[in-house]
Amino acid sequence: GRRRREAAEEEVEETPQEKKLRLAKQYLEELRQLGDTPRPFSLLLAPWRRQGAVLEYSRAWGRVLGCSAHILLLLQVQPPDPARIHVLRGHQLPVTCLVISPDDRFIFSASKDGSLIKCKWEVDSGKRLCVVPGGKKGTEERHMGHASHVLCMAISSDGKYLATGDRNKLIMIWDAATCKRLHIFTGHRDAVSGLSFRKGTHQLYSASHDRCVKVWDVAENAYVETLFGHQDVITGLDSLSRECCVTAGGRDGTVRLWKIPEESQLVFCGHQGSIDCIQLINEEHMVSGADDGSLALWGLTKKKPLALARQAHGEQDAQGLQQPYWISAVAALRNSDLLATGSHSGSVKLWKCGEGFRKLEHLLDIPLVGFVNSLKFSAAGDFLVAGIGQEHRLGRWWRIKEAKNSICIIPLKQKTTASSSESPGSS
Repeated sequence: GRRRREAAEEEVEETPQEKKLRLAKQYLEELRQLGDTPRPFSLLLAPWRRQGAVLEYSRAWGRVLGCSAHILLLLQVQPPDPARIHVLRGHQLPVTCLVISPDDRFIFSASKDGSLIKCKWEVDSGKRLCVVPGGKKGTEERHMGHASHVLCMAISSDGKYLATGDRNKLIMIWDAATCKRLHIFTGHRDAVSGLSFRKGTHQLYSASHDRCVKVWDVAENAYVETLFGHQDVITGLDSLSRECCVTAGGRDGTVRLWKIPEESQLVFCGHQGSIDCIQLINEEHMVSGADDGSLALWGLTKKKPLALARQAHGEQDAQGLQQPYWISAVAALRNSDLLATGSHSGSVKLWKCGEGFRKLEHLLDIPLVGFVNSLKFSAAGDFLVAGIGQEHRLGRWWRIKEAKNSICIIPLKQKTTASSSESPGSS
């Protein structure tokens, strides 16, 4: 009876998060003692040898353990055969943004020409299924498409809604299946530069050059609230399943984590130049790139980068001066250790997050000519998509004449092994 009372007292003193952490440690210790993967994992690998099956299993265990432990994928990526890179042509001006449908079957892309090739590039065939033409400024109600540069887009995790933002301060909501425009959100006072749906919901976050973040309910066509804090234009935004988002603050030199319910924000500093792109890797880590050529790996519990790769794409000779190549796009394979970065250096670089997300290890280069304005991994991790342009998505500082305004589908050859690793700083 005494032992039961003591156990009950200990259970009362243990918080839910502490219990999750204890169970995660117990599970990992059992794995170490067995020296092998658990039986359910072996059963999963038998019928499906695809990378996607392993990734989904990893995500499932992350949910079971409450993100106390991340089962990382050690992806040994081999250089792709250039002949197998599929190039999709159709945009007349530089591609600025793209997304992949949740089932990895379609790609949505947009460009500076104002047209939205919206319903869809088919991944398997490369066929263009729909084009939504643009019009002149002020004619958005008569024309289905945008009347200015489309800078950002996002797709809901159920594949139902597609959102696009442009330089004319507008956010358009589309039915992804039928290509029909459903609604236009107004409210930003400058160009809309970042969009992201909260995973598992129809809540939409938007960022703008007006320095604020807005929250919308797409299912109800409703505005929710506005968040203030950045001191310069916001250049990128991302979110996952938690009710929060992260933003890149351009030349104010900060990355910010916005906690929506608490109406608070955390400020991260580490880059020396304008922070132009950002993406969450998992619920605890993110990656960002800047025009000083640096690539930063962050933990959401630390205000300084866990790892920083300076001049990640090398240097260029600009008017007799040696300057680093700008990092214009970053992508992360969700809940894994694989990253991709783009610039105008002539290649996309793949990276691995090493030593418990405290190190950035360069894996390989994939040759691509032009400005890499957008990068996205497929959900299964078996291909990477790059949006290429002759110019940077935000301006016309340089022009690479030999580049083709296009979308490149890059197949990834991988040997996959699963590694259970407790995430540092996890709660």
